[in-house]
Amino acid sequence: MIFGLLKKKNANQRIVERQYGHLTAAARQPYLYERLDVPDTVMGRLEMLSAVMIVYFRRTRSSATSGQEIAQQIVDAFFQDIDHSIRELGISDVGVPKRMKKLAARFYGRLEVYAAALDAGDAAALAQALKRNIYPQADEGVPDMQELARYLFAAETHLTALDEAIVETGEAQLPPAGPAA
Repeated sequence: MIFGLLKKKNANQRIVERQYGHLTAAARQPYLYERLDVPDTVMGRLEMLSAVMIVYFRRTRSSATSGQEIAQQIVDAFFQDIDHSIRELGISDVGVPKRMKKLAARFYGRLEVYAAALDAGDAAALAQALKRNIYPQADEGVPDMQELARYLFAAETHLTALDEAIVETGEAQLPPAGPAA
């Protein structure tokens, strides 16, 4: 029984790596940082990867079991990536679990808030949540995040329209941010 689970997990590894690559590429699109006012910082990139992952996870919630399994493995890869990055920043082994717990709580909090706004079709609420999360220290002069919210709504619509086979094989890609090249 255990060998069957390990074999399936290993078979999914290429799919998970491919899909995670597509998601990180979507979160790193220069347009997001150059035109949509996401700060090109470690935290800005983490916020974008979180937003992209949330939109992707919302798509996989309606997937068959294999799509949901892959999504869970992508969550695991995401948190392993964060763990590795924290360690590279010089955080001690003792401090990593505490920071990981905080980051996981923040991620799932964002998932809840962004999902509520997306479910309600409320771009203004999503923009406000993005603004609050992307610029947590700023009070004035912060971009409104309306364009970013519109992009995430468009990305969700795009992902929802994808055939299940595309999701299950790790080929789901978000549309490009900004005008088509």
